[in-house]
Amino acid sequence: MGPETAATHYGVLTDAVGWGLDRLAGDQVDEITAAHSRGEFKKEFLRAFVDALKDRPDTTYGTVNADVLEHFVPGFRRTSMVERVMDAPWPR
Repeated sequence: MGPETAATHYGVLTDAVGWGLDRLAGDQVDEITAAHSRGEFKKEFLRAFVDALKDRPDTTYGTVNADVLEHFVPGFRRTSMVERVMDAPWPR
C-alpha cells in the first residue's frame, strides 16, 4: 500500500472497529472524541453498508460485507464456496 492508501485503510479500521485505540492513553481518546463527536457513527456506518449492498447481495461473496447483510437483512444467506464449486457450469 502506498502511504495515502495505508493512512485511509488504518483510519477506517480505527473508526469502524477501534483498531489501535488500545495504544492511546485514555485521555487521548477522550480528547479526540470531544473534538470529533462520533454521534451515531456505528449505526450510520452499518446503515451505509446495508444501503449500498442490499440490492446487489452477490457482490458480498467472500467479504466481510456478507456479515453486514446477514445481520441486518432478514432472509439473507451467504453463498458458500462449496455451493459455487458445485454449481459451476462445468460438466461433472
